[in-house]
Amino acid sequence: MREEHEFFPVDALDWRPADPGVTERVLSRDPETSTLTRIARWQPGLETSGVIRHDYHEEVYLLEGELTDLTLGHTFRAGYFASRRPGMPHGPYRTETGCLMLEIRTAVS
Repeated sequence: MREEHEFFPVDALDWRPADPGVTERVLSRDPETSTLTRIARWQPGLETSGVIRHDYHEEVYLLEGELTDLTLGHTFRAGYFASRRPGMPHGPYRTETGCLMLEIRTAVS
């Protein structure tokens, strides 16, 4: 079951390593599933490889910076939102300036 939290200052959470070139502040998670809410920060110049597919529903809201989808050849900026069903192909990505995003992953039941 997802953790329960009342309002708290997100900036009180430490940034911790997630993937190469990515740090995160985990806001909540379900330790038994892939359900997770986090703020993810991608370093400037980060480029991922390969098309990505997940076994969970993913929602992403870009808060700062820019993110280029190399398959689509399109750059998305702060204020853009994505909602992906499990298995939906996306990426690979590159960010020249870095980006900050809110990411919500919901396990499929």
